[in-house]
Amino acid sequence: MSEPGSLLRNLAGRTTARNFHSYVISEIGTGIVTGRFPVGSVLPNDALMMVQYGVSRTVLREALKTLEAKGLVEAKPKVGTRVSPRSRWNLFDAQILAWHFNAGSDETFLASLVDVRLALETKAAELAALRRSADHVRTMHYWVNQMENSVGSTENFALADLELHRTIAEASQNPFMRSIGGIVEFALATSFKNLSPIADKEKFETAVKLHREIVLAIEARDAEAAQIYMRKAIRDSAQI
Repeated sequence: MSEPGSLLRNLAGRTTARNFHSYVISEIGTGIVTGRFPVGSVLPNDALMMVQYGVSRTVLREALKTLEAKGLVEAKPKVGTRVSPRSRWNLFDAQILAWHFNAGSDETFLASLVDVRLALETKAAELAALRRSADHVRTMHYWVNQMENSVGSTENFALADLELHRTIAEASQNPFMRSIGGIVEFALATSFKNLSPIADKEKFETAVKLHREIVLAIEARDAEAAQIYMRKAIRDSAQI
């Protein structure tokens, strides 16, 4: 189990790695997500970027390869490195989501995120109810209790919430469900970003109740109820 800590700082901090390779990836990636390097534009040539970021050609090329693997750019002979259409970006990539988190996402992007969560996490809850083990149930109860005990701390509450969703994905016994952790983390960090544990105490308490109902449904192997409460929890968090 993960130790309590700051989900928001962890997500934002993914872009601040100190080695040159990570630094260049973060700088260019953030520039693409924020529109500083618009879709369809060609990035500055290697010589300019080497000077701008203070790195060698090897470091720059490796960084660009990483960004290409994420779907953000495409290198073409005699053209250069062009920013790819958003439709090619791998939005399941935790680092790309972190850049969106830091840049601030628009309503359309967040609504699309809710659609994905409703499609995937309600199914994960259904499968978890059918396939969970006793250990999974104990871990779920642990994390929902941590949520309840962390109502006064937004960061610890959000982390416990994330770990609960991760456990549900694990209990689904479906490896694809386990890979959506980055999306859930981004969604929770965005939802809790501007909440006050004092002013918004009722919202935190409602979230605890809904998540406890999810766990109880999974424990009872009630797949339909697990889906219903998961759907309610996702929609409720989207309105926070």
